[in-house]
Amino acid sequence: MSDAPPVIAPAALAPWIERYLDYLRVEKRYSPHTVDAARRDLSQFAVYCARVRIDDPARIDSHLIRDWLGAQRRAGHEAASLHRYLSSLRGWFRHLLRDGAVTANPAVAVRAPKLVRKLPATIDAETLGAALDRSGDGELDLRDHAIVELFYSAGLRLAELQQLDLDTLDPDRGAFTVRGKGSKERVAMLGRKARAALDAWLALRPQYADADERALFVSSRGQRLSRGAIAQRLKQWARARELDVGLHPHRLRHAFATHMLENSGDLRAVQEMLGHAHLSTTQIYTHLDWKHLARVYDDAHPRARRKAGPAAVAAVSSLKEKLKK
Repeated sequence: MSDAPPVIAPAALAPWIERYLDYLRVEKRYSPHTVDAARRDLSQFAVYCARVRIDDPARIDSHLIRDWLGAQRRAGHEAASLHRYLSSLRGWFRHLLRDGAVTANPAVAVRAPKLVRKLPATIDAETLGAALDRSGDGELDLRDHAIVELFYSAGLRLAELQQLDLDTLDPDRGAFTVRGKGSKERVAMLGRKARAALDAWLALRPQYADADERALFVSSRGQRLSRGAIAQRLKQWARARELDVGLHPHRLRHAFATHMLENSGDLRAVQEMLGHAHLSTTQIYTHLDWKHLARVYDDAHPRARRKAGPAAVAAVSSLKEKLKK
């Protein structure tokens, strides 16, 4: 997390922002991380409003929002950030509409810059598998190994793993309960090696955890590991095993999704395991190599299974080569 001091909304708009944040926290049951992000976005916008002497939500129009986004873009903020800022404003104004503070949502008329989605970098199964099979040094390495196995076995988000408690585990089923975005729960499976790694850590955990600590993963001080600490431990774990790629929670989540999809081809099942509300999100997180797609097509499509002539074979080969590029 950033060490920069939090942005404080000017007094004029702060009450309207706090009411909305309470709504997100209490009624929508959004995670603290999501609420904090909305607070930062709206507070930054409120500071801009104060500079141009706007102190009433009813005086905010689409031109002001567009000017603010333009200032953010000139300051070097990327398109993904601008999309999030706009999303925060749209949600805030929807809430203001329900409260009768405004008569329209000015953020709806504003478009953010075109967002070019990039596939997250992944790591191949052989490289990651070899690293996971290497033993480490020290008792806390067993904890870190279990963390990596759990990320890769279940495709967890960082916040999901950090919030895991002992009582979320169901050893008999080889599964555990995950609280995802919007406090939605799902059941995640534990692979055989992930269960073994977790058992090894659970045998040691009583030596480290405070008596009343519920967290599954704790620090040497006996308290729940922070997100920052988990990310740092992943980097150290990767360096100790001489991995030549950066290892972080999102890369392990993407590796889980990619490898599951490559071996199963079941996009809907992967969507459920990742906890995505929409299939389009799963398609962004995952990709299949074209050799696999071509093989599935050749094996499954009734018109593809027939023996083709030399010209057709050459045409299909050419197309496959282009798709690989």
